[in-house]
Amino acid sequence: MKKKLIYILSTSLFFSLSSCDDLADFGDTNKDPSVTTDPSIAALLTNVESHIGGYASDSRGGMYAQYFSETQYSDASLYSIPQIDHTGIYSGDLYDLENIKVQNQSNNMNVVATILQQYIFLNVTDKWGDVPYSEALKGVDFSRPKYDTQEEIYKGVIATLKTAVTQFDGSAITGDVIFAGDVAQWKRTANSIRLMAALQLSKKFKGASEYAATEFKSALADPAGVIATNAQNFVVKYPGGNFKSNWFNTYNGRKDLAESATMTTLMGSLSDNRQTVFGGATESQTTANANASSNIGVPYGVVRATAEAFTAANPTWARVLRGDKRTESSPVYVLTASQVTLARAEAADYGWTTENVAATYKLGIDLSYEQWGLTAPASYFTQSAVALSASAGTGANLAKIATQQYVASYPNGMAAWNLWRRTGYPALTPAVNAVNSSRQIVRRYTYASNEYTSNEVSVKEAIARLTGGDTQDSRVWWDQ
Repeated sequence: MKKKLIYILSTSLFFSLSSCDDLADFGDTNKDPSVTTDPSIAALLTNVESHIGGYASDSRGGMYAQYFSETQYSDASLYSIPQIDHTGIYSGDLYDLENIKVQNQSNNMNVVATILQQYIFLNVTDKWGDVPYSEALKGVDFSRPKYDTQEEIYKGVIATLKTAVTQFDGSAITGDVIFAGDVAQWKRTANSIRLMAALQLSKKFKGASEYAATEFKSALADPAGVIATNAQNFVVKYPGGNFKSNWFNTYNGRKDLAESATMTTLMGSLSDNRQTVFGGATESQTTANANASSNIGVPYGVVRATAEAFTAANPTWARVLRGDKRTESSPVYVLTASQVTLARAEAADYGWTTENVAATYKLGIDLSYEQWGLTAPASYFTQSAVALSASAGTGANLAKIATQQYVASYPNGMAAWNLWRRTGYPALTPAVNAVNSSRQIVRRYTYASNEYTSNEVSVKEAIARLTGGDTQDSRVWWDQ
């Protein structure tokens, strides 16, 4: 007989916990979901969905990818070694989603929980590499779960998402604040996550008949479709008040994060007026120029004194997003039509699909502009830095396509870091004042010290598979 725990869940609490700090350590990787019999599964789903914006607004990934600069505390952008623990993700969001499935009150809620779990597992493995997957969330029988290889995790996620799309029925999805129970939207989202996961493996499986291309084409061909319009975006919409957007919270009482000079220089070189949205002149929501734009990026990878001197001399330095795009109720984009469409352009350029590369590429850029309430001028597409000039089918257009993916993913830092590690584009110069021994851009998170003490055997097995050991310079499997 299952033990009963008092599990009081307050929706107002859930949305107020929407920053990256929500993913702090709440316990062990393998708490047993079977011990909880009374949770409101609707509240559990709402809780986790409110946190999804935190994964898509990860500032550390954005600093490694040089979307962002630090204006005061420069540790992350100088590549100091952090102690970041992933066990809280397991015992928090992943555990809550597993609890929904254990309660088994609604088939469709189980499927949604499964889809969200796969999205989170991808986020975790993209940061650390090998992590618990197949034995995670299994309770006391697997208190020290093995660390699956990243290849096993990716293939497991892709297979699980493929199956999930077929498992929906007519049951209700209560507590769904992302798609309000719209099954068609969840199917498109699952297919899109699967498509993007397949493309992330392009370094490992390059050929048009290999695993990555096969799974990419399978996701694209699924009758449920993929995200293709901005109305279909995977986005967390916050109502404001007690339930604030992550990007609002970034500047709520602080101002230590900036759009980097790397990013503003790129945007200037492209004459890209998305910069009018990407950079804001003030963190305040109440001043007369609250919605003013800025293209004054803060130098990347410099020590605190240099950054502070720059911002003091340039008070309208670019904050991340213009003020009206980071209000309490501003959305956080998780996966968009533009990102998916530009991924399709890349796949077509590899010869994986027969889609028209140039037309798909242009559509992806247009969708990005539209997402931000803008229209791309015709002249944008004719400039040499944007127009595709190489023949399709060989991957020769990758630099330009990847650069547009980088711009279109802003300000989703993990998406940009993944893109750069996978493609090498855009070309980035390491922090001038880097403090790590290699002085190179970070390729992965290191395992936290408590993982060595709580699951030593599994961690050491995972480390043995890393070329170079447990360092920031070692590359995760898909980056090799």
